[in-house]
Amino acid sequence: MPKPPPTPPSPPSPPEGRTERPAKKAVVRPAPPVRPPRTSAVLDEAHLGDIQGAFGRIPREHAEERPGFKARLLTLLAIVGPGIIVMVGDNDAGGIATYAQAGQNYGYSLLWVLLLLIPVLIVNQEMVVRLGAVTGVGHARLIIERFGRFWGWFSVGDLFLLNFLTLVTEFIGISLAAGYLGVPDYVVVPIAAVVLIAVAASGSFRRWERAMFAFIAASLLLIPLTLMSHPRWARAAHDFVVPSVQGGISGEAVLLIIAIVGTTVAPWQLFFQQSNVIDKRITPRFIGYERADTVIGSLVVVLGAAALIMTADFAARGTSAHGNFTDAAGVAEALARHDDILGTLFAIVLLDASIIGAAAVTLATSYAFGDVFHLRHSLHRGFREAKPFYASYSLLVLVAAAIVLLPGAPLGLITEAVQALAGLLLPSASVFLLLLCNDPEVLGPWVNRRWLNVLATVIISVLLMLSGTLMATTLFPAIDVAQLLVWLAIALVTALTAAAIALRITRRRTPAPPAPVLPQAEKLAWRMPPLALLKPVRWSTGTRLGMTALRGYLILSALLLLIKAIQLGGA
Repeated sequence: MPKPPPTPPSPPSPPEGRTERPAKKAVVRPAPPVRPPRTSAVLDEAHLGDIQGAFGRIPREHAEERPGFKARLLTLLAIVGPGIIVMVGDNDAGGIATYAQAGQNYGYSLLWVLLLLIPVLIVNQEMVVRLGAVTGVGHARLIIERFGRFWGWFSVGDLFLLNFLTLVTEFIGISLAAGYLGVPDYVVVPIAAVVLIAVAASGSFRRWERAMFAFIAASLLLIPLTLMSHPRWARAAHDFVVPSVQGGISGEAVLLIIAIVGTTVAPWQLFFQQSNVIDKRITPRFIGYERADTVIGSLVVVLGAAALIMTADFAARGTSAHGNFTDAAGVAEALARHDDILGTLFAIVLLDASIIGAAAVTLATSYAFGDVFHLRHSLHRGFREAKPFYASYSLLVLVAAAIVLLPGAPLGLITEAVQALAGLLLPSASVFLLLLCNDPEVLGPWVNRRWLNVLATVIISVLLMLSGTLMATTLFPAIDVAQLLVWLAIALVTALTAAAIALRITRRRTPAPPAPVLPQAEKLAWRMPPLALLKPVRWSTGTRLGMTALRGYLILSALLLLIKAIQLGGA
């Protein structure tokens, strides 16, 4: 029978008269910062770590799917933010003014434009979600690294100019709302600027996101505002699905449609959401949840835009204000003729939307600034850790606020022209987005599927058709716009058909290698390698000529838009 193991000797007792010294307390040292792995392109260690959202936190260690509906719901609540904020920020001061003009001048007849924009929003923003989660690199940095500084600066230069002008329109909205509520501009505008800087520079991504959701909650005042405006639901349902333009198609109507497109699908959204996804530390593992966040935001922005159109229609219906839009404050005054509460609610909604939009647009610009100049640019960092990032943010806010306080500026015309400019520049931004999402070096197994490329190409083509219509009406004011649109649509369908046939023939002659298929677990773990290790992009002659032609076309379109705005301002 085996002997039992010997019992270990007990520790010796301390000698008499001596007491045992207590063990030394372990010194708790702070964990070292998370360093980007050498196999990843993530440039800043602040972009790695736990996901800290407004409504929850996901530890970095939780890489596996947690089963159960409750666990998935909690994960979604922690992830939501970038998609909803970018979309609600899209219904900003310029958006409210543009939708209000559509309702006041054209009734419900332009609601169909919003319905068509839902797939545009989802397609564009879903692509930047993938880019952000898979690459860990901002949109501006990717464009420069993959296409060179020449094309990168063209794209980013557009962004800086357009974003600054858009920020000016946000402060225009703050000024108009303050004027209606009886508060001096010189009080409200500086306070708003200080609030925007303080919220961003808190050094906590979670605090910033919670502040944004607090402003979003205030925007729900749009619900009682709409219900009190006696909406005509049957008419709205009809005009959502039946395209028409009240009073007929004209150059002004086309300009307004382009402005609706530009304010609903603005180029700054691409840069903001990609960088915000990175800053929130969302990885491919959570792409499905961020897609849901984006779809929810797309529906919210379209419903909000429709509510604003219906409210503005009620304000002007049967009065001399119908067809004579001035600015958003004029809509508030028209609503007040029905009920003072309506005018006050509209002014509060305008003020709140302007602050949300200003925060998102300025942050998109500062993110891009950090990308271009290789600076630390994360809301997880405090002011001392990222001085250039917060300095650029603060400077933008302060200069835009100062411009709005200058007397005599045509605020309504500036707002509409900026939104139309965004619509004209969107095709260029969308083309770069499409090229990046078809780059296997960048997205690997996450590159676009064929159907998505087809849909994105159609969207870009329609945007170019609208800008072409604007150019033609500027050069030839007496042209029949309806007939022009028919001919441009025929040309567009013909060109897309010819391109599809040519592409099919090319693929038969030189079939492309099949895309690698990875198991789901490997796909969720795939991240873009460091930028220095990627093979360079080689454009064909046709691609280079096409991009050059697009660039020249958009520059000419922007110049003609300026001429059109001056014409309308002098009318």
